[in-house]
Amino acid sequence: MNWPATERHHLTSAPGGLALVQELLNTAPACRPGPAALPDLLADGALGAAQEWADGAVRGWARETGRPDVHLVLADEDLPKLRCLRDQVRRALAAGDRSGAAVRFTSAPVVVGLAGDGTLTVEPEGAGARWLASAVLAEALLAQASGVWRRLKICRNPACATAFYDRSRNNSGVWHSVRGCGNAAHLRACRERRRVQEGAADSSVEL
Repeated sequence: MNWPATERHHLTSAPGGLALVQELLNTAPACRPGPAALPDLLADGALGAAQEWADGAVRGWARETGRPDVHLVLADEDLPKLRCLRDQVRRALAAGDRSGAAVRFTSAPVVVGLAGDGTLTVEPEGAGARWLASAVLAEALLAQASGVWRRLKICRNPACATAFYDRSRNNSGVWHSVRGCGNAAHLRACRERRRVQEGAADSSVEL
């Protein structure tokens, strides 16, 4: 799997290195009908699952950005740090949707280099959760500079909260799946309107 956390939602990844940010967000648990709930890939006590995810995500990032393979080793103490980063990135996307208050990010070091062709490069630094934080925040910064950050969104269904890349022409998507979360939301709204209408009819008094 190229992007294991995102592909378990049957989604196409965001372009380039932004897919790594989407990957981190999609490690979160998500509700599904029946027994198909998706677990938290960064849960305490799930170091094996977290390492397997990180191996795939870092390979995908290296391939998409033209970097050499990175051997990243996670430890138990990295998991709460990564969950904290995940929550901060999620709040940052929500703040952008509201055009509201700023979100204080975890800081992480990066190395800015000058390539032979005169282009600037931003390289992650550190190990474990620190390297992932460096890579994720660097890709978020590059996405903001290129204008594609606003297309990375969180599904409006609170039980789902899947991170998806909005490829609609006018950037108007709000559901990671129109057939799934979108239809379910429309059905709930329709049932609520019907309930209100029936309640109003029952309470009417004939004169």
